[in-house]
Amino acid sequence: MKKIRTGIIGCGGIANQKHMPALKAFSDRCEMVAFCDIIPERAEKAAKEYGTPDAKVYTDYRELLKDESIDDVHVLTPNVSHCEISVAAFEAGKHVMCEKPMAATTEDAEKMMDAWRKSGKLFTIGYQNRYRTDSLTLKQLCEDGVLGDIYYAKAHAIRRRGVPTWGVFPDKSKQGGGPLIDIGTHALDLTLWMMDNYKPKSVMGKSFEILGKLLEPGNQGNMMGTWDNKTYEVEDSAFGFVTMENGAVIYIEAAWALNTLDVGEARTFLSGTKAGADMVSDGPFTEGLRINTVVADKTAVLKPDVGTPRGVDFFPGSTMSPQNMEAKLWLDAIEANDQSKLIVQPEQALTVTKILDAVYKSSETGELVKF
Repeated sequence: MKKIRTGIIGCGGIANQKHMPALKAFSDRCEMVAFCDIIPERAEKAAKEYGTPDAKVYTDYRELLKDESIDDVHVLTPNVSHCEISVAAFEAGKHVMCEKPMAATTEDAEKMMDAWRKSGKLFTIGYQNRYRTDSLTLKQLCEDGVLGDIYYAKAHAIRRRGVPTWGVFPDKSKQGGGPLIDIGTHALDLTLWMMDNYKPKSVMGKSFEILGKLLEPGNQGNMMGTWDNKTYEVEDSAFGFVTMENGAVIYIEAAWALNTLDVGEARTFLSGTKAGADMVSDGPFTEGLRINTVVADKTAVLKPDVGTPRGVDFFPGSTMSPQNMEAKLWLDAIEANDQSKLIVQPEQALTVTKILDAVYKSSETGELVKF
């Protein structure tokens, strides 16, 4: 079978930590033939480490998209540029794997949806936390009806001190927001997926721009190094309350810096009519799964053996690590030319963006956002 020819647009952190190593694990099925970054040295380095011997390097994604031999592109740029690049890629006849979140705003996400529908190409968003063993186990339990009807859930993505100090994370003009759009998006995606409920009715939200600007170097305790509080432009924490059309509710909490010990990322807590579930934590990453129920008229906690999955696995692992599973499913779908083979569907990612956007808008106005 002819190898899939892939173009990488954006050769920064997420490209090097997730996408390019994952694609390399399937070098028998795909080859990275083009690399684009506004910093040419990054694209050149990526091409040398991951590309074919004749891989091309670009600083303008439009030039990369002119190459008709490229089958798909991975859009791995700051959030605000996802829309522009993805739309152009669809118009150029490419399949698109876009890193999370889908877009910085609902308007941009809907433009991406329109371009995708017109293109006839495949489209997915990089929510690799769905492929952790605890996530897959919990999804199966939900589908089997073990929890019953889920009417309350919590999407949890809290760092006590975990402000990213590289790239453009604190730059609102490029990212569109802070922890809510960065890590809160993973927790919300997991929660909606488990509930299989993508019909929000209203959102009330509040973000805080306090610790990011208040804490000066030398008094931050940040596990990712010192950030510049004078150029910090995004929220340091955000919270939202979502009411769904069927009456279910979701509480969202996300933070890079918050004075709390209840930390954990990409976690969901579910309460149903038959049982509840939570992703327990040991440190900042998920390390297990608990089901709370009643057995023989006694409350009980069941712990499925899911090993020790990581919330975000950026380190070399087996071909079935979350990021490699994401890459495998993407290649499977392209080879079959079948959108249904993709676990993360664009319509689902659109709902995530709509809710996150509504939290920000509600915080700005102080009003309830209705859909």
